[in-house]
Amino acid sequence: MGSADTQAALPAPPHLAPAATAHDPVALARLYGEPLFALPTDLYIPPDALEVILEAFEGPLDLLLYLIRKQNFNILDIPMAALTRQYLVYVDEIRNRNLELAAEYLLMAAMLIEIKSRMLLPPKKQAGADEAEDPRAELVRRLLEYEQMKGAARQLAELPLHGRDFWCAQVVVGEAVQQRLPEVCAADLQAAWRDILKRARLVQHHKITREELSVREYMGQVLKALQGRRFVEFEDLFDPGKGATVLVVTFIALLELAKETLVEITQAEAFAPIYVRLAYTPV
Repeated sequence: MGSADTQAALPAPPHLAPAATAHDPVALARLYGEPLFALPTDLYIPPDALEVILEAFEGPLDLLLYLIRKQNFNILDIPMAALTRQYLVYVDEIRNRNLELAAEYLLMAAMLIEIKSRMLLPPKKQAGADEAEDPRAELVRRLLEYEQMKGAARQLAELPLHGRDFWCAQVVVGEAVQQRLPEVCAADLQAAWRDILKRARLVQHHKITREELSVREYMGQVLKALQGRRFVEFEDLFDPGKGATVLVVTFIALLELAKETLVEITQAEAFAPIYVRLAYTPV
């Protein structure tokens, strides 16, 4: 309902209140060119304002298949006259609404009319064939293939779809990674040795003595200190109070043990403390 005039003219609805005379200059609105002098008592919808589409088709083959199944026609023996008549009624309807959409349907309509015309003519047998070819054979083949593919698409659509019908559970499993200790290089040993010497000078005594020290003896002392212990810190193997000479012999003894693979020198990470352990299990 609006205040602007329209081109078409329809009679006023019967349920409206009695209208005033034509010469009454006060009109509330105009409906299809007719003046309204009173508001309707209920909702009024013009007859051509509502359109209901009962069926929607995906193409000409879908429409043909619908007409065949609706009329219970035998798809292998299609009555072309009845089918073509019903098909053209639908095509005429969509031509008035959407000419671009009707182009594909018009092509199928021309094919139906051609098949119907060929069926009216006497059949022609091909060379080497016992019976004449049915003009409907190609159409039947296309309809059967389309129906088969449509059924397959329906079955695929009914399958559970990820993201629509279900979700995949995700579980994070942490893998146990074996810790790999970094290898100790000569520079690390040198830095550790310099640190021990530096501290030894702070507590050294100015007592000059002469003593003979045995590297083998201190190798045994180092092995004895490592027995029964899993790891021993590198610095704990040295006694700065015994002087730099003992420290040197102890360090040489430790190097000899490492050379003979009797001890292992490890470090957890860079710049971490250095540890020493036995490379064999004591009996």
